[in-house]
Amino acid sequence: MAASTVGLERLLSPFKLSSSSTPPPIAAAPKLALALRPSPLPPKLLSSPIPWWRASPQFSVRASFTPSTAEGLKIESVPTKPVEGQKTGTSGLRKKVKVFQQENYLANWIQALFDSLQPEDYKGGLLVLGGDGRYFNREAAQVFDIIKIAAGNGVGKILVGKDGLMSTPAVSAVIRKQKANGGFVMSASHNPGGPEYDWGIKFNYSSGQPAPESITDKIYGNTLSISEIKIADIPVVDLSCLGVTNYGDFIVEVIDPVSDYLELMEYVFDFQLIKGLLSRPDFRFIFDAMHAVTGAYAKPIFVGRLGASLDCISNGEPLEDFGHGHPDPNLTYAKDLVNIMYAVNAPDLGAASDGDGDRNMILGRGFFITPSDSVAIIAANAQAAIPYFKNGPKGLARSMPTSGALDCVAAKLNVPFFEVPTGWKFFGNLMDAGKISICGEESFGTGSDHVREKDGIWAVLAWLSIIAYRNKDKKVGEKLVSVADVAKEHWATYGRNFFSRYDYEECESDGANQMMEYLRDLISKTQSGEKYGNYILQFADDFSYTDPVDGSVALKQGLRFVFTDGSRIIYRLSGTGSAGATIRIYIEQFEPDVSKHEMDAQIALKPLIDLALSISKLKEFTGREKPTVIT
Repeated sequence: MAASTVGLERLLSPFKLSSSSTPPPIAAAPKLALALRPSPLPPKLLSSPIPWWRASPQFSVRASFTPSTAEGLKIESVPTKPVEGQKTGTSGLRKKVKVFQQENYLANWIQALFDSLQPEDYKGGLLVLGGDGRYFNREAAQVFDIIKIAAGNGVGKILVGKDGLMSTPAVSAVIRKQKANGGFVMSASHNPGGPEYDWGIKFNYSSGQPAPESITDKIYGNTLSISEIKIADIPVVDLSCLGVTNYGDFIVEVIDPVSDYLELMEYVFDFQLIKGLLSRPDFRFIFDAMHAVTGAYAKPIFVGRLGASLDCISNGEPLEDFGHGHPDPNLTYAKDLVNIMYAVNAPDLGAASDGDGDRNMILGRGFFITPSDSVAIIAANAQAAIPYFKNGPKGLARSMPTSGALDCVAAKLNVPFFEVPTGWKFFGNLMDAGKISICGEESFGTGSDHVREKDGIWAVLAWLSIIAYRNKDKKVGEKLVSVADVAKEHWATYGRNFFSRYDYEECESDGANQMMEYLRDLISKTQSGEKYGNYILQFADDFSYTDPVDGSVALKQGLRFVFTDGSRIIYRLSGTGSAGATIRIYIEQFEPDVSKHEMDAQIALKPLIDLALSISKLKEFTGREKPTVIT
């Protein structure tokens, strides 16, 4: 959507912009004017220093109200009507790119967001805008009007990451550091990118946390009744250059997406300790950025500040299609890293992060750290190894499907513990209330109260800190304490929670929903003490959560079958996909016997996995023989 207008007489012939160095003159607008909407531009044009209006795009035309002038800007009220499919999921609105390219699809959601906020939440205020670099981000920021609608609704200033890049945790960090009113994250996280794939948008509030359901529900309600979009008449900004541009009383500042985040990491961690580890000739580290946004952070942090060699960074260039890959750091989609870490003479520590930089995977030499174990091990070692936690964690929390490994650490440390629904926003209230310091999800998300998002780079630095601390007195040539050593020592102290997750991606929605309703009906009829194979049922329910801070209630957060030996089977439909339904089955079994700790998880859990598939009748409802991903 452009904020320019043309007279009705301009509609009588095909319209194309000239190649002159200034935009063509605009006829004086009559009482009823017509708005020009540029068609989606190719990525090369959007990344070019040539202004978009010199690229001669074709235009479509639609009616609008007469522009008005406010705050030194020309503001246009563009009529619109509701479009379907704008229900916000656990991490924003995610759809295929082609859906967002439909007329007014994105603009409606952005305007509905402003309509859902109190004026004091944004009028004259400061917002942040960044994204994971995926295809359509540049168009979304400017041609499809995130910046223009922000200006049109009275925002005073917007900070945009250079080239539109900024990781999700960095957006949270910048919001907090710059005391912004909130910020937009342009990302579909770990989902594939490109013209045929996924795009997403979410809003984070003033403490850097994802907007709560009370707001996302309002946004959805407003998308069902929206009638106008407020857009400011400002030109496209060159996002490739740092600097400030003023448009009347509205300011766009292009900022370094790394600097505020790096400053925070230097405050949280002992960089000298980590640097000492990375400089050792007998320690090797590899980080796979998966051609996603953390490629922009890896070099200045791991190489520039911590002295690692440049060749430790793999797939470090952010690409709009993530190099035709799936930027999800798990054993399936980060296969290249897995192969390196399980090969002869593998590095000592390997790590990967996802599309927008909030997820992580940690590997030792021939050894995989489950995300559930990762957050527990970080929490158990944080006070000794990480300066930010020198006084110990205030409390710990995990999402409901995450294994109970963290529960054991909380009990030993004698700190408060919380179990919340899936979705990082549920940790935010606990952090803001000072109730927790470290938290995590089994979906490769780990973080702390330094920001209000999960944080992939933070998790990698936490593991480097733990390994560095455990080896700080080791001389070159002495056997180092390895990632596997740390994990096995942890199991010996706390017991091992064998854990696995089966993902069935892009299932047919009707079949997936029928399966969940079947399970709900089954749960309503279950009784404690019933036998399920070799397991005795303790209880079965549909998990609900009452927030201890604000009293809000979240219902239907996952179907649980919990057995008397502590084993659990959990079923959920994920809210992070863009098409169909993703069914997730979580299987967990606690094992206190040290002699059994080194069993393969799939072998240890096989009886429980078979039971989970049998209970759900998944194959009957979905036709799926095998999961898409096993972790």
